[in-house]
Amino acid sequence: MAKHPAIFLDRDGTIIEDRGYLKDPSDINLFPSCIRALKELQEHFLLFIITNQSGISNGNLTHQEVVRINKSLLNILKDVNVIIYDVFYCPHTKEDNCNCRKPQPYFVLKAAMDYNLDLDNSFILGDHPTDVLCGVNAGITPVYLLSGHGEKHIAEVPSGVKVCQNILAASSFIIKLKTKRERQMINY
Repeated sequence: MAKHPAIFLDRDGTIIEDRGYLKDPSDINLFPSCIRALKELQEHFLLFIITNQSGISNGNLTHQEVVRINKSLLNILKDVNVIIYDVFYCPHTKEDNCNCRKPQPYFVLKAAMDYNLDLDNSFILGDHPTDVLCGVNAGITPVYLLSGHGEKHIAEVPSGVKVCQNILAASSFIIKLKTKRERQMINY
């Protein structure tokens, strides 16, 4: 059975504006180019969201509120024909030292098992250095975005990591890279 390449997306600051601890679905605000980018990416990849939601552990959010926001986001995207295969969230703080909080690769590896993913040809997009490190730890290609908190943490991103202005620029880069890799395989 053929394996599928995937795109792992951070939620806040990558797909939607980071507005702190989201509790009300009416506060979800997609970045302007997000839908176009996700539609382009889903032509080649399965899409997943992995998000750290420490607000649960520190008492600012409940599991139910996070689930409600995630379901609302999935419905918004589904209404424009963007399919997210699964959403994974870590409810812990950094101090909890759990195995599911990015930069740990737990959810990437879980998705790989559950969905028969080709990690060699998969990517992770996010606006935090932990997103980049999660990709490195999972053996997938990280792409760092300057949207959300990206500008603030750019100095923490390891050299050699592709940096893009936003999700649309990342989508263009990824599709060009995928096409280049495919051409190299044909010519090999």
